[in-house]
Amino acid sequence: MKQIVYFIEFIIIKIFFFIFSMIGYKSSSNLGFITGKYFGPFFRSKSLIIDNLKQAKIVSKKSYDNISLSVLGNYGRIFSEYVYLKDFRSGKLNNFITIIGKEYLDEIIKKKEKVVFVSGHFNNFELMAMQLEMSGIDLAAIYRPLNNKYLNKNMEKIRKNFICKKQIKKGRSGSRELIRNFKQGSSIALMIDQRVREGINAPFFKRSASTTTIPAQLVKKYNCEIVPIYIERVNDISFKLHISKPLKFEKDKSIFDITHELNKILEKMILQNVDQWIWTHNRWKK
Repeated sequence: MKQIVYFIEFIIIKIFFFIFSMIGYKSSSNLGFITGKYFGPFFRSKSLIIDNLKQAKIVSKKSYDNISLSVLGNYGRIFSEYVYLKDFRSGKLNNFITIIGKEYLDEIIKKKEKVVFVSGHFNNFELMAMQLEMSGIDLAAIYRPLNNKYLNKNMEKIRKNFICKKQIKKGRSGSRELIRNFKQGSSIALMIDQRVREGINAPFFKRSASTTTIPAQLVKKYNCEIVPIYIERVNDISFKLHISKPLKFEKDKSIFDITHELNKILEKMILQNVDQWIWTHNRWKK
């Protein structure tokens, strides 16, 4: 029964993708926002978003209800923009994205350094790895396969063709592949904002949250630098990709200390645009 539901879901999404491809990038993104805002609550828990906002004690001029609708609308935008990732990759939509801090990327390439890029699911998060690779970074990115096998096949093709060629599936085998790529000279891009079984509990908005230790482990073992990156949506359909100055941690810093510090950096990113982070992750689940 589940496979039938997945197949129907796949067909519906393909129909939406066809519609989005016919109406152009701007109209597609705006239609995606409306679709996500009004139909998103059927697929993503609005109450979970509001509960997470309360747990994080977010203070905003917007009400929690309005923030949750904006988050769901952003889901819709991201969904509609998958059709246009190939145009971002080819350069046709270059005028919609600006990179701030590109000098840091140029320095990494010049020195042939391998670093760990860390970020979260901000909109449109798929563009981050794409822009890093397009800038000349030898990059390997970790991703979580979708539960829908029909849709996942398409998404993996999109990711490898347009986002980042070296795609590593999340999991134990993926962790080994990640280390192998890092040893061979590839920089790593990963999200640090999801709850993970193999992580440690570290403060996140002053509440204990299971957090990945992969960046901290790489720092401790290889003495590498961490580069926080953040993508911001501007005027609905444009983006600013912020590249931070590489961080060098002292040798006596523990796995916990590094992980906690990265969580604090993530918090600052989220607070820049509260409704541009995907609050549907169950970050504080016990």
